Amino acid sequence: MRKIKVLIVDDSLFFRETLARKISQDSAIEVVGTAFDPYSARDKIIELQPDVMTLDVEMPRMNGIEFLRRLIPQYPIPVVVVSSVSESVFDALKAGAVDFVTKPDMSNPKGVEAIINELIVKIKIASTAKVGRGKNESILANSKIDTSDRGLSRVIAIGASTGGTEAIFNILKNFSKDIPGIVIVQHMPPVFTRMYAERLNNSCLIEVKEASNGDMVYPGRALIAPGEYHMKLKKRDGKYFVECAKGQKVSGHCPSVDVLFDSVAETAGANAIGIILTGMGSDGAKGLLAMRKKGARTFGQDEKSSVVYGMPKVAFEIGAVEKQASLDAIPQLVYSLLKNN
Repeated sequence: MRKIKVLIVDDSLFFRETLARKISQDSAIEVVGTAFDPYSARDKIIELQPDVMTLDVEMPRMNGIEFLRRLIPQYPIPVVVVSSVSESVFDALKAGAVDFVTKPDMSNPKGVEAIINELIVKIKIASTAKVGRGKNESILANSKIDTSDRGLSRVIAIGASTGGTEAIFNILKNFSKDIPGIVIVQHMPPVFTRMYAERLNNSCLIEVKEASNGDMVYPGRALIAPGEYHMKLKKRDGKYFVECAKGQKVSGHCPSVDVLFDSVAETAGANAIGIILTGMGSDGAKGLLAMRKKGARTFGQDEKSSVVYGMPKVAFEIGAVEKQASLDAIPQLVYSLLKNN
């Protein structure tokens, strides 16, 4: 098989050389070049035609986010951002990056190795991703559809991975405060889940919060599983709440979509709606099937609108998805279902 051609863009010579040396040790990857700033990177992209680019956010002359905004429309290349712990990664994802890893402490060899291994995995995933698609526009946020008759019995569960940060936003921004309570697993490290939830909370009509153990699930509120914690839906005295606890990886992840969906199947049954979005692998597919077998209504993102058509593909193939739809169409499907059932 042809190796994945990678271009490394970072203003630190030491970090560029370290990345190039380390990721080249993987037999599936060939580092075809490095660049120290966006202008050099643009020339290298034209010359070398890489399959994937790693990109630092903080660089001289032009930062990585502005570079992405200019680059992606002209050269839709998958980009994995390498950044310090900062909300800027979400700006990068919004600008077209596929995924991100955090910059390691170079004085900690074990930390460096862990990040390099994570970066290698994300480069491989990025090489299969589709980029450069247009963003959908809000179509429902100001269109009130009465779901009050659903009371507290309804709940919506969403799972996503690569490409999911923007996909989830494009769904939640279309929901008004009468939407049933929402529980979400997005594969993401600790700290970032809190920043992501705060970012969504400031951009959506509904409340969005990183979940804490015991948080209540109610209409107009979305809870996002914290990084490195599994989240389960529970019910007590007729009210939904979540349990968050550390545990071993399930389906390769913690938090795991399967863990959440299995708990929703058990706790909410036919009162639930399950949505599986873009992402690599199969996490969530079996859990969504369990939900459907319990009478829940289930949707999967279609291939055309997915950044990585992995998780929704597996879910569809095993019969877990009742209906596939584009990212644009999913909010309307949810509202139609709530209105008519």
